[in-house]
Amino acid sequence: MQESKIQKINIVYLLGTLFIPILICALCFTISALYFPKGNGAVILILGPTVLSILWWIFGGSFIFKRKTREFEHTLEESGFNKDHTFYGRGKVVIIDVEQGKIGLIFFWNPFKTYEFSASKVEKAWVDDGKSGSGFLEGSSRVSFLMIVDGIKIRVDTFTSNQRFRMNDNYILTGISKADMMVQTIEKARKKAK
Repeated sequence: MQESKIQKINIVYLLGTLFIPILICALCFTISALYFPKGNGAVILILGPTVLSILWWIFGGSFIFKRKTREFEHTLEESGFNKDHTFYGRGKVVIIDVEQGKIGLIFFWNPFKTYEFSASKVEKAWVDDGKSGSGFLEGSSRVSFLMIVDGIKIRVDTFTSNQRFRMNDNYILTGISKADMMVQTIEKARKKAK
């Protein structure tokens, strides 16, 4: 098991994912303006990198994250990790081995670094229903479960929306149920951890 501190975001990866396509486009636009002001060369140098950059921003990060998640799950299985419960949250995957008291984590903005640690390192785990407002304005647009590992708060969403739902809506209740189940599973793993 790893003893390294959890890092949710790799700044170099984040900046590279966002800005390298922009730099490539700027370079191609400059070459096009200097050497190919008209014709097919200009069209290729302007449209090609632009389309590829847009495709990269839409699909590239998700492709890398999904691939690294599959590799991580395969590595855990080979090491004897029992995947009793796996939760695929937005930008995070939490894998729990209740019997051995272990937890595995991988983050969207740091997919090349995976974490496997004893559940005893979880200081606290709880559900956040996102409830705000009062009266007829009471509702939520995000439900999640949170855990603190080595002083770092990790929030995993079980439901998110760009609109607010009433607290008795099925979306909110389902999100709360999923979050509650994950917290209970984490607590079971904590009790079994060595």
